[in-house]
Amino acid sequence: MSDEECPPISISEQKSRLIMVTKYLPVFGWLPQYTRFKAASDLIAGITLGLTVIPQSMAYAMLAERIPQYGLYSCFVGGFLYIILGTTKEVSIGPSSLMSLLTLQYTRNMPQDFVILLCFLTGCVEFLMGVLNLGLILKLKDINYPCMRNKKDASKKAMIKKILWYFSIGRNALIVLITSTIAYQFEANTGAIPFSLSGKIEAGIPKLSLPPFSSQVGNQTYTFLDMCTHYGLGLGILPIIAVSVNVAIAKAFAMDSSINATQEMLALGLCNILGSFVSSLPTSGAFTRSGVGSASGVQTSMAGLYSGTMALLALSFLTPYFYYIPRATLSAVLISAVLPMIDLKIIKVFWKGNSKTDAIAATGTFVISILIGIEIGLLLGVLFNLIIFIRFFTKLTFQTNNCKTHLGNKYIMLKFNTCFHYPSATSFCDKVINLATNNVPLIINCKTFTSLDYTSIKAIETLSKRLNHKKNQFWLLDLNSDIVKNFDVFADDKYIRLIEKEEDIANVLYDDALSNLNSENLINITTNSRREDSESNAEELTLMSTFECKLVQQ
Repeated sequence: MSDEECPPISISEQKSRLIMVTKYLPVFGWLPQYTRFKAASDLIAGITLGLTVIPQSMAYAMLAERIPQYGLYSCFVGGFLYIILGTTKEVSIGPSSLMSLLTLQYTRNMPQDFVILLCFLTGCVEFLMGVLNLGLILKLKDINYPCMRNKKDASKKAMIKKILWYFSIGRNALIVLITSTIAYQFEANTGAIPFSLSGKIEAGIPKLSLPPFSSQVGNQTYTFLDMCTHYGLGLGILPIIAVSVNVAIAKAFAMDSSINATQEMLALGLCNILGSFVSSLPTSGAFTRSGVGSASGVQTSMAGLYSGTMALLALSFLTPYFYYIPRATLSAVLISAVLPMIDLKIIKVFWKGNSKTDAIAATGTFVISILIGIEIGLLLGVLFNLIIFIRFFTKLTFQTNNCKTHLGNKYIMLKFNTCFHYPSATSFCDKVINLATNNVPLIINCKTFTSLDYTSIKAIETLSKRLNHKKNQFWLLDLNSDIVKNFDVFADDKYIRLIEKEEDIANVLYDDALSNLNSENLINITTNSRREDSESNAEELTLMSTFECKLVQQ
């Protein structure tokens, strides 16, 4: 093939292709700038994170009423994949307290097959959300989580604080080591252990296999559809919660870069899909792990390579020793991971900051989730906020200004504080009708209107008809060109009167008043002429009737 048939690719084209590649494979964005310093920092952060991940993963598995080894199966695939697909260096994919509780709710008293398939389907839904570019639905506010961030200390006690900090970061692994040693000594010296242990954990890396699409529970066989029916709303709730947590963590820690929620959906979806091939639990990010990584000085998502490798090493060599880990220790690890997440002060902040609805929603969701269940609590919390959202839009507020042009024409200007949509259509019409008095023209400043739906346009059309019936002029000022096109399609043009600029108000109102005056004069002239004609006709008829009468008498 000649050079003429294959023209060289321009530099701009190469850049656009590179941007597209780094958008879906972020690793190529930071890997060329990967230095020894970053590698050393990621190694330290990865090892530190691994000391946290291993005991926490075992605890989260027990929270989901699964044996601890499934927690370890869940914490290396996500770490490896997120290196290539992840957008935030602090995010660490693995089991979490919330995902474990939700998994327990939808797979309670069911075999592990149900958990593995739930992980697979959760990943499929998350990946589909990313393919459909649904990242726009997760426009979350920035979340501050300063308690885990590393802070520099230039005082003389910096070295002591640093040593204590390393002990605090590895406290989970330390407490597991100490209590396991105590349990082993009890068995070696007395032959009995006075507390329950984690039990035997199967050694070795899990085998790769497809997720089970059917399961046998006793004498009953569950098909794929039966298993999906058993999950119910969980097939929608788990993916949404997992993606929301990931995006929230990214917003909390990635202060110097924008967050691509769609890419997070794709990354998390693939982590769960491929994780199901190694019997993983449904996974997501976790604030505690991200806090540890941030405090450890993580530079890139390469830290997941080291924490995942530590999990594989633990499965290969340490499983015989995991037998001696007391269940109470794993419970303590779980409590210490979740306890910092409870922030009661935020309720006071909501209440004092004139955001009582947020305080009620947060408190109600928490209480209902504890007393009834997470699914019901989340649904009621979302429903409550949806009602508040709709109520906000039904309360349409606007400013009313009594104005007068330099030509002497009076009019009322309405300026809306928010955009106008269908929930507030009824209240909008009622409020404007109440202002229509004494034939004073009404003008709505539409500058804040970015869009109008069909119901809103028909409401404005109906309002214009009612005002015309009451002999009131009604105008729309500064209307968006796109909205004007919608009016052409949805509304009758003869009822929609537009003013392009505020400077044109005086001329429009003056011309309209002049035309009304001319029409009134024309009507008066016509009426007078008709009256004169009728009077002359009456006189002629009278004379004629008299003459006729005279003729008859004759």
